[in-house]
Amino acid sequence: MSDQPRHPWISFTTDYGTADGFVAACRGVLARHAPGVSVLDISHHIPPQAITAASAVLTQTVPYLPTAVHLVVIDPGVGTTRRGIALETSSGSLLVGPDNGVLLAPAERLGGITTAVELAEPDWWLPEVSATFHGRDIFAPVAAAAALGADIRAAGPALTPAQLVPAPTAHSSRHGRNVRAQVITIDHFGNLQLALPAAQAPWHHGEPLLITTPTGRFTARFGRTFGDVAEGDCLVLADSAGHLAVAVNTASAAARLETTRDQILDITPAERDT
Repeated sequence: MSDQPRHPWISFTTDYGTADGFVAACRGVLARHAPGVSVLDISHHIPPQAITAASAVLTQTVPYLPTAVHLVVIDPGVGTTRRGIALETSSGSLLVGPDNGVLLAPAERLGGITTAVELAEPDWWLPEVSATFHGRDIFAPVAAAAALGADIRAAGPALTPAQLVPAPTAHSSRHGRNVRAQVITIDHFGNLQLALPAAQAPWHHGEPLLITTPTGRFTARFGRTFGDVAEGDCLVLADSAGHLAVAVNTASAAARLETTRDQILDITPAERDT
């Protein structure tokens, strides 16, 4: 393969955190196998095993990155019969990671899958493979090879999109002016991103709302930005990714509502609470 990188960028997303050496070990493999390629970290603080959250973060981020190989290690099935896969998209970007659904939505955002393969060829891996660290021993060397221009079709047998494991489905529904939606991500500020496009919001600007969670009921308003309500007050708004979100001006909605990822919220017009 050529020493000139086909893709000068590899993006890197994991649930490893940064307290241990896992991220550094993977980045070391990338640096040794593809020294001319730069690594752009999307996040290493995805909640552990959170496939839905990781998929959302990637889908909302990859459109703003250069054409790249996207290395994704959210892998609760590491060491089991789950497949490792590489996907090429019509945009020219590739994704490398486990076949557990985490790559599918970002692949669609990148134009759709044109090639999919199972990572079954050991020559693409490190010589010794740990049963619990495929991010270092399989996915990182494959991503490095792909960045340098290796044809991923040589990495293993071809797969059809229908053979890939589907992503977990986040719950959302709308009945009239009532919304029920799952929390898919909680950002650093404690904002709750919901599994419903903001375009489907059935309320008008400034309308008072009632949010019902597993822990209680909270008043809010439908707004455009945080400053539409007083400091410490709750609002529902469209976030920067076009999802409905729940926020508290200058505070954490996750803390205020005592809400965690994957919980279901009901949002209704406040005047209907009788």
